Amino acid sequence: MPGTARTRPSRHRRLLTTLLAVAAAAAASTTASAAPAPSPTTSAADVNVAKNAGYESGLSNWTCSAGGGSTVTSPVHSGTAALKATPTTSDNARCSQTVAVKPNATYRLSAYVQGSYVYLGASGTGTTDVSTWTPSATGWQELSTTFTTGPSTTSVTVYTHGWYGQPAYHADDFSVLGPDGGGGTDPGPEVPAAPGGLAAGAVTSSTVALSWNPVPGATGYTVYRDGAKDRTASGTSATVTGLSPSTAYRFQVSATNAAGESARSVEVRATTAPSGGGTDPTVPKHAVTGYWQNFDNGATVQKIGDVPGQYDIIAVAFADTTTTPGAVTFHLDSAGLGGYTVDQFKADIKAKQAAGKSVIISVGGEKGTVSVNDAASAANFADSVHALMQQYGFDGVDIDLENGLNPTYMTQALRSLSQKAGGKLVLTMAPQTIDMQSTSGGYFQTALNVKDILTVVNMQYYNSGSMLGCDGKVYSQGSVDFLTALACIQLEGGLDPSQVGLGLPASTRGAGSGHVAPSVVNAALDCLAKGTNCGAYKPARTYPGLRGAMTWSTNWDAANGNAWSSAVGPHVHGLP
Repeated sequence: MPGTARTRPSRHRRLLTTLLAVAAAAAASTTASAAPAPSPTTSAADVNVAKNAGYESGLSNWTCSAGGGSTVTSPVHSGTAALKATPTTSDNARCSQTVAVKPNATYRLSAYVQGSYVYLGASGTGTTDVSTWTPSATGWQELSTTFTTGPSTTSVTVYTHGWYGQPAYHADDFSVLGPDGGGGTDPGPEVPAAPGGLAAGAVTSSTVALSWNPVPGATGYTVYRDGAKDRTASGTSATVTGLSPSTAYRFQVSATNAAGESARSVEVRATTAPSGGGTDPTVPKHAVTGYWQNFDNGATVQKIGDVPGQYDIIAVAFADTTTTPGAVTFHLDSAGLGGYTVDQFKADIKAKQAAGKSVIISVGGEKGTVSVNDAASAANFADSVHALMQQYGFDGVDIDLENGLNPTYMTQALRSLSQKAGGKLVLTMAPQTIDMQSTSGGYFQTALNVKDILTVVNMQYYNSGSMLGCDGKVYSQGSVDFLTALACIQLEGGLDPSQVGLGLPASTRGAGSGHVAPSVVNAALDCLAKGTNCGAYKPARTYPGLRGAMTWSTNWDAANGNAWSSAVGPHVHGLP
C-alpha cells in the first residue's frame, strides 16, 4: 500500500522493454559482442591472474564506484563470500580490478552473477575492449568472454557492474585465465578447519535437525552418523532422516573443499522422539492466514476477536525492532486501535486459540528491519520472540523480512526458537516473489533449512511486476497463470505442498498492484490441487496437499465487507 506507514511492500521488479533496449544499446556501444565468446585454447601453464577472485578477503584488490560494493555470506556461488553491489539512479555500481597480463596473449574472462542487467567486461586491452551481460539471472549464471592483449599491454582492467536504478546484483568466482603476466595468482585452497558449534535442534521420531558454524574456505560439509557418512550439505545445517524412534544417535560433521576434507567436529548426541508423538499446534490441513494490523492506516480498525472465523492463522503485524541486534519487542497500539487494552488483546488471543486458531507475531513488514547475521543476534532473536510468545500467548512467529536475510543465522535463530517452544511452534514466512525465484536465494534456503519445523510459506504474489514461472516463461501478476507458475517453483524446489500458500491482497487498497478477484485465487487453488480451472499454464502434476492462502490484511478484508475471506475461506477448507 503506497503512501501509508508500515504497509506491505511497493517494490517492483521492472522488466521494461525500454530499459532492455537502453541496456542493449549501451552494451552494443561499448563491447565487441554481447554474447559470450567461445573459450580460447588454454594450456597447463595458464593461471587465473585475478586476485581475491572469490571475495574471500572482502573487497581486497577490488574498487567499487560510489562505495556501492560490499561482501556478503549469502548468496555465494562457492566459498564463504560473494560481492554485493547496489546501483543508484546515477551510478551503476562498477567494481573492478587491474590484472597483470602478457602482451599478445588471449585470456578467458568469466564470473558467476545474479541479478538484473549485470555486466562483465575488460578495458584497456590494447586491442578491442569487450563485455557481456545478462538481462536476468535469478540464480547463479556464468558470464564469459575473451580478449586479446595488444603488443605492449601489460595490465588490463576487468570489471562487473549493474544498471542504473536496478536492485543490487551479486558476483562471485572471477576468472581471468591465461598466461601469468608477472603478478602471479591466488594460492590454492588449504584444507579447511573442523566445524565448530555443532548442535542438535528439533527432533521427531525419524529425524534430527543439525546446525553448525560456517568454516572459512569450505565449499561443502559431510555429516556423519554413528561414525559413518550419512549425507553431504552445501550450507551449515542438515536434517538427518530415516531414523528409528526412541533411539540415541551420535553425529559429527566435517568441512570440505578442493584441497580435501577437514577433521571431524566434536561429537553431539541426540535421541529421537517416540513414535506416534507430536506436540505441534493444530493447524488445519488446508488453512487461511490473515495479517492483523496493529495500527490504523485507513483500513477497518479491528480487535483480534473481530477477525472472522475463516482465518486459521492470524499474524499480528508487526513486532518492533530494538537497539539490541536481532532482538524484537511488541507494543500494542492501544490509542490507534480505539483504546484496545493489552488485557483484552491477550484474552482475545486465548479465545481464538480455544476455537482452534493460531495467533502468531509477524517480524518485518515493508519498513521492519531486523538483522540476524551472527550467532549473537540469532540468539537475541530466538530469546526475544520466545519471550513475546510467553508474554502474550503467541503460538509462533511469521518471518516477513523484506530487506533480505542471512540463511545461516536465521536458520540458527529459528531452530533455537523451536527448541525453546518445545515443538509447539507455528512458523510461517511471507517472502516477496523475487525471494522465491531460485533455491539459491537466502529466503528459499532458509525455508528449506527449517523444512522440518516450517508450517507454511505464503509468498506475496503482488507488488512484483512480471516474474519467471517454473517453465521458464515470464508471467504478469494478476492472473491465474502468475499464481500457479510461480507456486510451481516452490512446489518443485523442495517444499512440501503443505508448506505452500498463495498470498494475495484482500482488496485493491491492500497493495500497490497485484490484486485479483477471489475467484482467481480459487481458480489457482483448484489448478494446483486438482488440475482444474487452470489458465494457459497447467502444472505437470497436482498438489492436493497444498496448504491454502494468505491475505494482507484482515483489516482491508473487513473494509471490503469481508468479501475475500467469505469467498476464499470456504474454498480453501473444501480442498481435497
